[in-house]
Amino acid sequence: MLSAILSGFGLALFAPVVNRWAGAKAGWLFALLPAGLFVYFAHYASAISAGGVLRQSTPWLPQIGVNLSFRLDGLSLVFALLITGIGALIAIYSGRYLTGHRHRGRFFGFLLMFMASMLGLVLADDVIALFAFWEMTSLTSFLLIGFNHARAASRRAAMQALLVTSLGGLALLAGVTVMGLETGVWSLSHLLESGGIVRDSPLYGVIVTLVGVAAFTKSAQMPFHFWLPNAMEAPTPVSAYLHSATMVKAGVYLLMRLTPVLGGTAGWTAILTVFGAATLITGTLLAIRQSDLKLILAYTTVASLGLLVMLIGIGSPVALEGAVLYLLAHALFKGALFMIVGGIDHETGTRDVTMLGGLRRSMPITFAMAMLAALSMGGIPVFIGFLAKESIYRATIRADFSIALTAIAMIGNALMFATALAVAWRPFAGAKRVETLKNPRDPPLSLLLGPSSLAGLGLVFGLLSATTGSFIVAPMLEAITGAPIQPHPALWHGIDTVLALSVATMVLGLGVFMIIARLRKGFATALEAIGWGPDRGYDQFMAGLQRLAGGIFKIVQPGLLRHYLIVAYTALAIALLAPFLILSASLGAPDFAAGFGDSTVQDIGALGLAIIGAIILLAAKTRLIAIVMLGVHGSAIALLFLLFGAPDLSFTQFMVEILSVVILTLVMTRLKLDAVDSRTPSERLLDGGLSLAVAIGIGLMLTAITQRPLDMRLSAFFTQASATLAHGRNIVNVILVDFRALDTLGEITVVMTAGLAAIALISLRPRQGAKQPDVEEIQPYSDFASGEEI
Repeated sequence: MLSAILSGFGLALFAPVVNRWAGAKAGWLFALLPAGLFVYFAHYASAISAGGVLRQSTPWLPQIGVNLSFRLDGLSLVFALLITGIGALIAIYSGRYLTGHRHRGRFFGFLLMFMASMLGLVLADDVIALFAFWEMTSLTSFLLIGFNHARAASRRAAMQALLVTSLGGLALLAGVTVMGLETGVWSLSHLLESGGIVRDSPLYGVIVTLVGVAAFTKSAQMPFHFWLPNAMEAPTPVSAYLHSATMVKAGVYLLMRLTPVLGGTAGWTAILTVFGAATLITGTLLAIRQSDLKLILAYTTVASLGLLVMLIGIGSPVALEGAVLYLLAHALFKGALFMIVGGIDHETGTRDVTMLGGLRRSMPITFAMAMLAALSMGGIPVFIGFLAKESIYRATIRADFSIALTAIAMIGNALMFATALAVAWRPFAGAKRVETLKNPRDPPLSLLLGPSSLAGLGLVFGLLSATTGSFIVAPMLEAITGAPIQPHPALWHGIDTVLALSVATMVLGLGVFMIIARLRKGFATALEAIGWGPDRGYDQFMAGLQRLAGGIFKIVQPGLLRHYLIVAYTALAIALLAPFLILSASLGAPDFAAGFGDSTVQDIGALGLAIIGAIILLAAKTRLIAIVMLGVHGSAIALLFLLFGAPDLSFTQFMVEILSVVILTLVMTRLKLDAVDSRTPSERLLDGGLSLAVAIGIGLMLTAITQRPLDMRLSAFFTQASATLAHGRNIVNVILVDFRALDTLGEITVVMTAGLAAIALISLRPRQGAKQPDVEEIQPYSDFASGEEI
């Protein structure tokens, strides 16, 4: 499984080269990888349908017990087949759709990385690996949504999707971390067996909230639904892939996977059903409002995701059966409809449903495929959408608050049926309206293969309902619930309440479709009257965040070194003194007298020298004396290090002090060494008080630490590991160049940067006759500080 995931990333590296070499056949060539992976996963179908689970683990960070562990069961297998199967069709579609685009090779690279990230997400068994792939889907979808980066709308949509889903990623990391700490296990396989521990934990509410935020942001649940329609700025192949099988289904996958751990409680049920139902109704109403075919489909995706979340919240076996069937049905009809819309746009030059009509004669194959997908979306008998709708109603009428949930499901399904007809019937019926292209016709095979395959499978899976239930639905339900469940999807269950609800849904959907133009205008008027929504709220939030950042920037980055030192030492004083003020009872009062009990004359002499150096430094009348006394004070500290048995540290301190005096003297030769910097009384009071606070804090902290038993575990580790791991016997050197190598590199980099900056400042020469501005006249970073765009 790891090789299957890495193959996508590997081919993505060479995508531009392969694209140039393959030319017009690039789409077909790139489709070979996802098609091969589809075959690879499909050959496990018989074993998985029999109840088997395939596991694979590769050490990743063995020091902390993190592995690249993967798990293939009924749930992850179906997702993997959808990702790779639809991915192959999208690759073929993209090759023709983006013909002539100069960045087509880059697009295929992004697409393959996204596919591999999604595979890693649904196959991951280690929760840290799950989080890593979760974030990778956010990053790669950012690249896909913002592919047309020259357009401001594309850049905004990509950044919005990244920020919203990254918020969910942070919530997911926190959620799985809390679960891991509560249960002591970090793999999904073991976590699924620890549901009782998690549900009984006092942090259960926190975990559900964090996981809910992660799933809701990824799967566009209210109030995070606004990013998904905006992502329609991506090319149509991206929209088809994101909405059918990948990105937006990740949140649904997470909720399904964690149902045995978090499900079965009143809180879980209430949160998912309420937010899912609200998203279902909101998505369908906003879909009615749209006239752009892609936006209509985007908002119905929001609604469909809400329906799935609501069913997972209900949590009964029949509700989960409905969720599984609808997830499969949605992947098929939504992927087909998006690609059909791309074909319409390709042939007519528009996606505006009010400008389209009469395409049935010139695009008969496209029309047929569109109707097949729309009928499945509307839940018409013999399609898999009908099987899903029957299971949905069977679940809602048996659930708590059955009347409300059934009414919501019925209204949502009816409105989705109406929007499906608006996409699949309205552009093809009536008289021809489009004059953009004179002779629209069915697109070529590469643009028709995907929608025809997916629309046809929607019919096949519906007709073969028993096979669908046995080989697809049953393994998924067993993976979700952890127990064997025999589903009963069928095209005929007799004349009952469920059938009556299905018929009523179709009738209501047809009625809404007949008046959809008037409803569109009415909803538009209502939304304009409201005037403010989550999408505009996002803009207001980002603008406020920018203003806040600008205000903070003015405070913390004014361009004055003195200001930076005050802020840094204030923070240090707070960090040192706060524990003693807040935890004074548990820390106890430090015994300062005990620290001087074993002091020698040399110790007291060195300390006195340091104090004398500090006093003269403060009273110095010239810069030269201040620099020298700073060196004396530091040398006294180095002497204390030597007296207390740290000669290497003492030597380093002596070198630093000597070099500091020399360098500061050389730098200060550009100034008047016989002068001193003047400060006002208030500045002296602030500096003195801050220095005293830091000194007291350091004294308290060091005294408290030295009076506690010394923990030698780290020292023992370095003693034992220096020779065996780093092959060195000088422990200090080994720590610096091996165990703390990056830290040492950082210190060297800081010193080098400071040296280069000093050289640059010394070499500056004022222009002949140029007026030198006073410090008060300089306004650094004024553009950003004012909150304006640079």
